[in-house]
Amino acid sequence: MKYYLIVGEASGDLHASRLMQSLMQYDPEAEFRFFGGDLMSKVGGTRVKHYRELAYMGFVPVLLHLPTIFKNMKMCKEDIMRWKPDAVILVDYPGFNLNIAKFVKKNTKIPVYYYISPKIWAWKEWRIKAIKRDVREMFSILPFEVPFYEKKHNYKIHYVGNPTAEEVDNFRHVYSESKEDFCQRNGLSSKPIIALLAGSRKQEIKDNLPSMLEAARHFEDYQMVVAAVPSITESYYKKFLGNSEAKLVKTQTYELLSHATVALVTSGTATLETALLNVPQVVCYETPVPKLIRFAFKHIIKVRFISLVNLIADKEIVQELLADRFSIRNIANELYRILPGQISRERMLANYQLVRDRLGNEVAPDNAARIMVEKLSGRQVYELSSEPKNEFISEQTYE
Repeated sequence: MKYYLIVGEASGDLHASRLMQSLMQYDPEAEFRFFGGDLMSKVGGTRVKHYRELAYMGFVPVLLHLPTIFKNMKMCKEDIMRWKPDAVILVDYPGFNLNIAKFVKKNTKIPVYYYISPKIWAWKEWRIKAIKRDVREMFSILPFEVPFYEKKHNYKIHYVGNPTAEEVDNFRHVYSESKEDFCQRNGLSSKPIIALLAGSRKQEIKDNLPSMLEAARHFEDYQMVVAAVPSITESYYKKFLGNSEAKLVKTQTYELLSHATVALVTSGTATLETALLNVPQVVCYETPVPKLIRFAFKHIIKVRFISLVNLIADKEIVQELLADRFSIRNIANELYRILPGQISRERMLANYQLVRDRLGNEVAPDNAARIMVEKLSGRQVYELSSEPKNEFISEQTYE
């Protein structure tokens, strides 16, 4: 069968590439055509556009590039009509993808499958109307999305498991390096490690890393190690390190967390990765106009938390220091509370188990691929082996 996939960023490229691999196991005749990235290209098929030509973040960049965005949408719609796939598979990226879903639904009989739901439970909940109208099947990777869609909006979805949980399990299955060897290989001292995960975008790093460094430097018995992502140059990080003794470790986020005592983490997938690797953490996220953001959380934004850890647990497991709670003093105080010997540390580690339990042990791309092939072929297919895989690809590596 023929599958047309659309992603708009690095994490989507990773998740879609793994879904394509699973589809090939269930459907050996699978053909792919896609708007995607290098990882999808490695799997096979024809790349129409690279996601870097699609991804514009923020109001002003989107406004400035509207002609290009509309041109890409038109090109995508025409390409789908020419190729006539058996299914269109959308991966997150709702601003672009929901427009495509509407077009496909209105003009064809091609089913639209959505892998990794847009975060409409946090904002833009009105998009549920378009999803219910245009998306044949929704495949979720977050368990709390099931009651949101099914109970609140009467729209049945598939929770297929969480890719990050599987990736961490795969990593832990193959990684055996000692802390001593890790530190020696990366030019670090033997002190306990405070890992600093300041985000994968320049603006996040600019906003968060200086305060993280300032808060962590008060703990002289520890060394600060920054998890650098490959899409950001070392020179950019070093602008914020100044005279700090902090070291950079690039493309080794999971390895770093495996040997860290505690971590300071911005919001996003990194909070979940840190929890699954059993590292106590403080979530730090500086925002502009903090009082306005706090007002929005109380009156506009639909969720109580920003970290996936707390969202999945549906309670506050990790401290979230954002908006008016973001300060060097608060970061340092919360960091102290999760150091070895502190009660808050043991409580957090115990609560991490709740997150693991709720995520389950399902392999998300395998489950999604199996259901898709069953829906398209009208026949039941056998499940793939659930034995741990011997390869590991970190999402952080490709952002």
